[in-house]
Amino acid sequence: GALARTLVDGGYDVLAIDPASGGGDVRPVSLHELAEPPGSFVAALAVTSLHHVEPLERSIGRLAELLEPGGVLVVDELDVAAFDERAAGWWLRQRRALGGAEHSSADELVAEHRAHLHPLPRIVAALEPYFEVGTPIYGPYLYRWNLDESFRAEEEHAIADGAIPAVGARLLAHRNR
Repeated sequence: GALARTLVDGGYDVLAIDPASGGGDVRPVSLHELAEPPGSFVAALAVTSLHHVEPLERSIGRLAELLEPGGVLVVDELDVAAFDERAAGWWLRQRRALGGAEHSSADELVAEHRAHLHPLPRIVAALEPYFEVGTPIYGPYLYRWNLDESFRAEEEHAIADGAIPAVGARLLAHRNR
């Protein structure tokens, strides 16, 4: 909801959805169930959401229907395929330093996420029938997951040093005409 409020404050017309939402400024509906007419939107943002979306392919098809031809899709994701034991261990150490009570090991955390989240290659494959998909740009993500902005520089350094992989991925896609 915070990004949606920022965009509204910037003068944009925004519809924010989240099936787990309690309401308010965010409509509690799944993407594949959204009832707006085809071509209702010129742009869409999917911020750390597509890796959770079920059913993925059907939802992406609905998203494509909702965007006008040539419409822009911005995707900001966790690439769970890149999330490995080194990244999980780094994140767990930061959480524990903050007093977090995470009980999983790095191996368990990776296995849990890979069992339940869609990897970026699957997301891209679901997009490709409907969108011209740009090349993902990889960067930090972990600082945004129950940490905060103050961990961003440390994560960037760990990525640059090769200590952990970049697990955040951003890409642009344009709706096929």
